[in-house]
Amino acid sequence: MGEAVAETVGERFRELYGAEPEGVWAAPGRVNLIGEHTDYNDGFVMPFALPHTAVAAVSRRDDGILRLHSADIGAGPVELRVADLAPGSDKAWTAYPSGVVWALREAGHELTGADVHLASTVPSGAGLSSSAALEVVVALALNDLYSLGLCGRQLARLCQRAENVYVGAPVGIMDQTASACCEAGHALFLDTRDLSQRQIPFDLAAEGMRLLVVDTRVKHSHSEGEYGKRRAGCEKGAALLGVDALRDVPYADLDAALERLGDEEEIRRLVRHIVTENERVERVVSLLESGDTRAIGPVLVEGHASLRDDFRISCPELDLVVDTALAAGALGARMTGGGFGGSAIVLVEAADVEPVTEAVRDAFAAAAFKTPRTFEAVPSAGARRVG
Repeated sequence: MGEAVAETVGERFRELYGAEPEGVWAAPGRVNLIGEHTDYNDGFVMPFALPHTAVAAVSRRDDGILRLHSADIGAGPVELRVADLAPGSDKAWTAYPSGVVWALREAGHELTGADVHLASTVPSGAGLSSSAALEVVVALALNDLYSLGLCGRQLARLCQRAENVYVGAPVGIMDQTASACCEAGHALFLDTRDLSQRQIPFDLAAEGMRLLVVDTRVKHSHSEGEYGKRRAGCEKGAALLGVDALRDVPYADLDAALERLGDEEEIRRLVRHIVTENERVERVVSLLESGDTRAIGPVLVEGHASLRDDFRISCPELDLVVDTALAAGALGARMTGGGFGGSAIVLVEAADVEPVTEAVRDAFAAAAFKTPRTFEAVPSAGARRVG
């Protein structure tokens, strides 16, 4: 995020609202290295921030009006009354930023309005947390402008509440925390129960490797039922096992836990994924901290098999990326994000970037799928002021 981008967003703000913005902020999308669907089970995740960001130019208002404009939508600005914001009242894209305003006010913070212009380079619907980036950038801007004194973890919680309650999407805390708290050159080892976190150095380029993101261009929506069904199933599994969350089922006790679930086959699959996925996160952390980075490749593959077979949230396009990349020499690959489309990640030696990319592109063409978008994922900075 350079000064030129901040200036462009500020320029458009001036055209829309006839005044200078009080500042410009950026918040990134994220890729999850390992730890999928564990966040709403109080488990472990390991995301890192992308260089792709949502950018907001913002100024305060004192008349109770919230004006929102997106460079990516084009129409607007949309004008809302702060006092009228309520869950379910907004079904458009504006629900994400207006939900943040609602959540901040619900938490007791006095906000008297704002003018907001947004632009984003985070691919929408690709499983890279474009909505969380939008929420976090607005939350950070309002936190700074209104001197609310909230830290990244607190902003993440409020943004999650906005998406859960105001938007109606039952997401966990990972995406918002990654956008708010990640550091450049690191992956974030996050315990989603208490939000304790460790920044784990993750510099693949220095070790002769790259991590590719392959956007299948298959769209998904968390607020449509399948994501919610998985979450409800996990909660049922925890209740049947007598624990607060599936995080509390030890990996060593998994077989006994599955036996106790009897013929609840669907619940058994969900439980098996969550318990083994938490163990995979801890294994990846251990490998990275010991300097055995290449050894995380097979762990990524294990994670994909679990998401495909137990959690059942993959799709033909995601499976094709993983299978083709591995056949072309990738060290590891798996789907990432909420599932039912979106993106896969592929760990490769630097020399294999082009051969693997071409193999995936050719396989998609042969299957008559949309041409995938592939780019390198570089661990980048979290949310910050840029202008």
